[in-house]
Amino acid sequence: MNAIEVNHITKGYGKVKALDDVTFSVTRGEVFGLIGPDGSGKTTMYRILCSLLLPEAGTAMVDGFDVVKQMTEIRKRVGYMPGKFSLYQDLTVQENLEFFATLFGTTIDEGYDSIKAIYSQIERFRDRKAGALSGGMKQKLALSCALVHQPSVLFLDEPTTGVDPVSRKELWEMLAGLKQRGITILASTPYLDEVRRCEHVAFLDCGRIRGIGTPEQILIEFADIFNPSGIEHAKTADRIDENVIEVEHLVKAFGSFHAVDDISFSVKRGEIFGFLGANGAGKTTAMRMLTGLSQPTSGTGKVAGYDIRTQHEQIKKHIGYMSQKFSLYEDMTVAENIRLFAGIYGMKKEEVRGKMEALLRQLRFEDHANDLVGSLPLGWKQKLAFSVSIFHEPAIVFLDEPTGGVDPATRRQFWELIYEAASRGITVFVTTHYMDEAEYCDRISIMVDGKISAMGNPEELKQRFHQPDMDHVFTYLAREAKRGD
Repeated sequence: MNAIEVNHITKGYGKVKALDDVTFSVTRGEVFGLIGPDGSGKTTMYRILCSLLLPEAGTAMVDGFDVVKQMTEIRKRVGYMPGKFSLYQDLTVQENLEFFATLFGTTIDEGYDSIKAIYSQIERFRDRKAGALSGGMKQKLALSCALVHQPSVLFLDEPTTGVDPVSRKELWEMLAGLKQRGITILASTPYLDEVRRCEHVAFLDCGRIRGIGTPEQILIEFADIFNPSGIEHAKTADRIDENVIEVEHLVKAFGSFHAVDDISFSVKRGEIFGFLGANGAGKTTAMRMLTGLSQPTSGTGKVAGYDIRTQHEQIKKHIGYMSQKFSLYEDMTVAENIRLFAGIYGMKKEEVRGKMEALLRQLRFEDHANDLVGSLPLGWKQKLAFSVSIFHEPAIVFLDEPTGGVDPATRRQFWELIYEAASRGITVFVTTHYMDEAEYCDRISIMVDGKISAMGNPEELKQRFHQPDMDHVFTYLAREAKRGD
């Protein structure tokens, strides 16, 4: 008997069909991938299979039980990790686990054997609030919470988005252990190395299944989406001599803990500079100092010619910033967001009007100027957020994991926008957990334990550490980390 049976499931939201006659099955004990771009219907499918949402048509069975008629039985048997962590940020590790155990009518002690291999890695932090955990630790806690009631089927909706490559590998090693225990796993992921760790995958696009097969069969058949051609980057040699970021012996301490521990580097005008490191390595803390949001404990730094200690308000006027949690206002239209941020950056109304028309044409958003941002697909939001962040032609744009959770074809389009900005002399300072994106950078630094462990262009780093690609370089260095999460 199959662990999951989906037959002709349909679900709509108004005029939008999130799922349109979807059929697939998952063998008991299998690791099965449900893959596709943002907005393809994956999350709706998960919610139906977990009995959190009712389909309009069709049937679905999980572990032999109907998701509509036997909800109580389904909820006893499934574990669910949604895309956005389900943890309560102001509860401790222990309190989160106790809460989820109680929800399922069990206790940590009763379910401990089923989570021991995972929970034991974070148990020493049981009194730390979930909001203070690194991405890798949150991931392990969320998985422990999903497994504490000993489910037979586990649903994972992009569980590794925003998590560094080493923590991603650790999670999939844990999943391999769960498979050995006979747990069926249905997982979504935008990472191709993770897709290849599934036994079979279904490619969902615009609510319809476009293909089912082994990972290699699907990745080959739909190579235009999952393996788009590379990007050529024309270097801006005429601007290469001017530094726009200069950092000397920068330190940020919280008590005795040095989140950033004596780092020095410079970045040139028009350069695409990759700022890499595992979760908890100190990247975000360093970026906050460079963008004027946090003061250093010691050391010096200049951004766009302004001192990070004394001129942080000037810095904010001369930079752009885009975080993984987009800064756009979801309840405002595309045009309203552009006008708002242009005003914040001090642009004049007549200047904004002409530039906005050009931007909408460039993004092919002419027919969507009056659409609410919240209604846009994730990839569209990202391209818009980036374009808004450089609308005022800043000297530098800081991008904090800008492509998290996006399919390869959309990421490639995003990087075309980055290259175009760099060609105009805008310096791009980017953090990413996609190591293929690291290969796109002119230079890279890799932080470990608050220090810069290595710096150079991708080819130099691969040669120096005798590794075939940046993923192996990153993993080699990150696993040298000595301080805990």
